[in-house]
Formats: sequence, structure tokens, C-alpha cells
Amino acid sequence: MHPHGEDPASHALRPAPKFKKDYYGGALLVVIGLAAVYAGVGYRVGELAHMGPGFFPVALGGLLALTGLLIALSARGEEPASSEAASHGHPTGMPDLRGGICIIVGILSFLLLGEYGGLLPATFAIVFISALGDRDNTLTEALLLALAMCFIAVVVFWWALKLQLPLFQWGG
Repeated sequence: MHPHGEDPASHALRPAPKFKKDYYGGALLVVIGLAAVYAGVGYRVGELAHMGPGFFPVALGGLLALTGLLIALSARGEEPASSEAASHGHPTGMPDLRGGICIIVGILSFLLLGEYGGLLPATFAIVFISALGDRDNTLTEALLLALAMCFIAVVVFWWALKLQLPLFQWGG
């Protein structure tokens, strides 16, 4: 028996404390969204018919803050489904870094390929690599998602918005 009246074996079997990562993730999105709104109002926002340079950051920042609020509110009352969810990754308590690493590598590849390869290779790389961060995605699913996003990027950014980024280029 433990000197404080607790059995040490029962302490080891106690589940990990409830860590509501959705609260923290939602709060982070709210903070980033509000920072974008604050930065955007320093420019002329304009209106929907005549957008100013601050319109896009204000609109996206507001949507990001709203999304973060909804995520945080949806976390109310949720319990971790298993010990894996409570430990944020592996049952041994080690965090699963695969998703974060894939997202960071995807962003870096977008920056590099956007500068030296064009819109299509950059879009394909960021979506494909980031999709591989989810252990539930297969290579085929990541490939199909990346191809679909390349199509959307061409239609939205290159054709509709006339983004000054070539579809393909060789070198900078």
C-alpha cells in the first residue's frame, strides 16, 4: 500500500487526463483569423463590388475565426474515444508527428515548386504530400485528391482570377 493510501498499480491504470485538443485548435484558428482581420483593416477594404486590398484578408480572417469558434464549440462534451485519442497518437504516449511533418513538407514544396515549377506542380505537391499525413489516406486517394485540386486551381486561380503564376515553368 502507498503511504498516502493509494495503490500504485491503480494509479498506472488510470486513463490519461482529458485533453480537448479541439478547444486549443479552435482557439488558435480564432486568434489567427482575428489577426488577419486586424491586419486587413489597415488597408482599404472596399465592398464586394469594388474590393480593396484589405478585403481578402478580412474576409478569410473572419471565416477562419468563425470556423475556429465552431470547432471549439463542437468539442463541448466530447470524450476521447480511446486511449490512442487521449494520448494524441501512439498508445505509448508518443505524439503522432506524421501529419504535421507532411503539412510542413507540403508547404515548403509548394513554395519551392511555385517559384521554379509553376502552379500545377506546386498545387499537386502541397495537396499530395499533405494528404499523406493522414494515415487513413491511400496513395490512390492522395493522388486523386491532388489531381482534383489541380483542376480546381486551374479553373479558379489561373482561368477565372488570372493569377500571374504560370501553369508550368522551368526555373525561376
